This record gives sequence, structure tokens and C-alpha cells, in this order.
Amino acid sequence: MGVPIFCILLGFPLGWYIAKRISMSVELSHLINHKILKLSLLASAFTFLQMIVIWGRTIPMLFDPTTDFQNFGHPFILYDPKISFIGWLILMIILSPFLQLLTTIFASFITLIKNEAKK
Repeated sequence: MGVPIFCILLGFPLGWYIAKRISMSVELSHLINHKILKLSLLASAFTFLQMIVIWGRTIPMLFDPTTDFQNFGHPFILYDPKISFIGWLILMIILSPFLQLLTTIFASFITLIKNEAKK
């Protein structure tokens, strides 16, 4: 079990690819920005759905009083095992797709800046 680092790092080549493809077909900058945001949100939503499928089945464990959070296998990022588990789920389901969104947008704009410097 770990942070989906590969999903987050996927944002860098995905952002590069999105910027290269869009800059070939669209000339207006506001349309480029809109398409980058739209495609980045689409990729992030797909990752969010994957995280819901993977980690969503563990959410009912929060309401089971017999669940042993101590030996579940997640890191104790907070002092209480149950609160650490809740934090872990938030990290997996919400923050990981958001970080992928940020890396995709960042890589797209770095690629656009690099392309403008070449012109």
C-alpha cells in the first residue's frame, strides 16, 4: 500500500503530451488554456474514480466497531489509528487525483513556455 505516486507522476508526461497536441491545432491562448484544464480535469477524474474503486470498499470499516485499524497496514500519520486511517483515505481518494491535476497543468504550462521560447 502506498501513495499512488505513479498516478501523480503520470501528470508530467501527460501534461507535456496535452500541450504538444493542443498547441499544434489551436492558436488562441485562451482556447489552449481551456483545453489544458479540461483534459487535465478529465485525467484527474479518471484517477479519482480508480481511487474510489480501490479504496472505497474500506470506507464501511469506519462504521464497524470491531475493525482493527492498528494492523490494517496504513502509516500512522496521526496519533490515533482510526484518525490515521481516515487521513489515509482522504490522501488516497482526494489528494492524489488533485496532485495529479496540479502536475498535469504544471507540465503543460512549462511545455507551452518552452515552446514559446523556441519561437
